[in-house]
Amino acid sequence: MSKIGVCHYKIGDTDGVSLEMDKWRQVLEGMGHTVHLCGGDLGTAEGFLIEELYHHHLNIARINRNAFFQLTDYKSEAELEREIFELADRIERGLRAFIDEYSIDLLIPNNIWSIGMNLPAAVAFARVVREQGIPALAHHHDFYWETFRGMAPTCGVVQRIAREYLPPKDPAVTHVVINSLVQAELSQRSGVESTIVPNVFDFTGNPWGIDEYNRGFRRAIGVNENDIVLLQATRIVERKGIELAVDLAVELNEPHHIATLRKSGLYDGRRFDANSRIVLVLAGSSEDDNTDYLGRLKRKIEQAWIETRFIADKIRSQREEDDGRRLYSLWDCYVFADLVTYPSLFEGFGNQFLEAIRAKLPVALFEYPVYRADIKKKGFNVISLGSNVAGRDDLGLVSAGEETVRKAAKEAVEVLTDPLSRREMVERNFALGLESYSLEHLGKRLDEIVEQAAS
Repeated sequence: MSKIGVCHYKIGDTDGVSLEMDKWRQVLEGMGHTVHLCGGDLGTAEGFLIEELYHHHLNIARINRNAFFQLTDYKSEAELEREIFELADRIERGLRAFIDEYSIDLLIPNNIWSIGMNLPAAVAFARVVREQGIPALAHHHDFYWETFRGMAPTCGVVQRIAREYLPPKDPAVTHVVINSLVQAELSQRSGVESTIVPNVFDFTGNPWGIDEYNRGFRRAIGVNENDIVLLQATRIVERKGIELAVDLAVELNEPHHIATLRKSGLYDGRRFDANSRIVLVLAGSSEDDNTDYLGRLKRKIEQAWIETRFIADKIRSQREEDDGRRLYSLWDCYVFADLVTYPSLFEGFGNQFLEAIRAKLPVALFEYPVYRADIKKKGFNVISLGSNVAGRDDLGLVSAGEETVRKAAKEAVEVLTDPLSRREMVERNFALGLESYSLEHLGKRLDEIVEQAAS
């Protein structure tokens, strides 16, 4: 059995990479391996800290900004290169200390050799693998060249580093990607061959439910018992297309849909009466991408006159109390949701999609490219928000088109009011998720891949 070091810019958070790392750790430990975490920010997890590994570290963020967006903070590209390699030295010392302290014999770097948000880390990890002869299983969730990121090397130095380290071509490194689209492009761009291991979820544990801790969740976020909760569980960033969830909420508030909801009542026997509301609950934090996406989204919400709740300040990766204030896990959000909105325009795979089907909730989903290429063919039943952007409004926010949103709202009303239709949808999706995207499925894939990488 191996002593494995799982590494990323940050750990112990609710972002997709952190959550996926937790699943890998659980599966690897179940296989008998010993797993140690290493990151630049530890969040709620226990691990080995290398501060310069954090992509939001002041110096690292400056390098990323100048390397991939605009070279303005350095007198020359040689000066940029010098700082990249000086910081790589620091990260390398920390990584060697981590390996020595825990006798690591296999590294699993997550995104360090792909997304490019910490070039010094990419250099440092490649050096350590090469010089210490330690094998690595590179887990690539995202790549810097994916068009929606708006990242492109700003100078020759960055182009050279990207060619050499994003990812490195080293016989000691085995590459894993999470979808077929990036697998093909990685091969075409760099000649690096990779294995697909899709994101997974635990479909066999106890179902999430109401307990003494979360019983007051709706009250805590300002939502009433007979309100409909549309859950947007993702971070608030532009590529998540959250404005499409706003459009769906607007359409659901149309008088004829409200009349149907009041007449039929909700799928679980609750009344939808004159005091009931449709509330879009946004559980994720906002990440400033210099486009004021959150501000533009809030202006759209104000103009639409829909009920929303921004609750990121109440959500953590796991339950905890802060000075007597009860904080909830992301999973508590699903317990009290009636429908999940997942209107992402681009995803590497789709963690929140798996979470929704694990929670046995209907999903209103924009059919992003990876969903169409890898997931849709499995036969999932979703409420489609289309697969093409119909246009943009005055705020620069996307639209799926009126007809698409009307159709989606009609389907949403059906699964919000008809228990049989709803049950058929969510049970089918759950069974498909269990078959293709479970921890057991991951275990079978990793058993072979880890043995290959460690040999």
